[in-house]
Amino acid sequence: MIILGDKHIEYDALYRVDNIDMIFKTPSNSVVLFDYDIDLMKYCMQNSVEYAVVVKNIKQTIYASNLDAKYIIASYDNAKILQNIAQNYMFDSKILAIIKNDEEIEKVALDSIDGAIYESIL
Repeated sequence: MIILGDKHIEYDALYRVDNIDMIFKTPSNSVVLFDYDIDLMKYCMQNSVEYAVVVKNIKQTIYASNLDAKYIIASYDNAKILQNIAQNYMFDSKILAIIKNDEEIEKVALDSIDGAIYESIL
């Protein structure tokens, strides 16, 4: 299980971006983070930039997977649904459920979601 944002576990540094110009300002080999944006996802895929994308629905998740997202981030309730789709279609992308505290990690694990990400690092 992947856990991003926990003080006890080392994790990929995420850099919030809103546009392509901001990607140039991130350290090399970093993971950029943004809300669903098809143009940013295409740019990242075409330029081999690892990225995490926050999605709201199944359609956005399917596009993100097809455009090589490293992490697909969703609310806990959506992540439960998206994980089943990801497993069925064997996504390379990892589904992460947004959590507020470490008390929610067990719930994410019991639902077999790929991982959790703390809301505080979004």
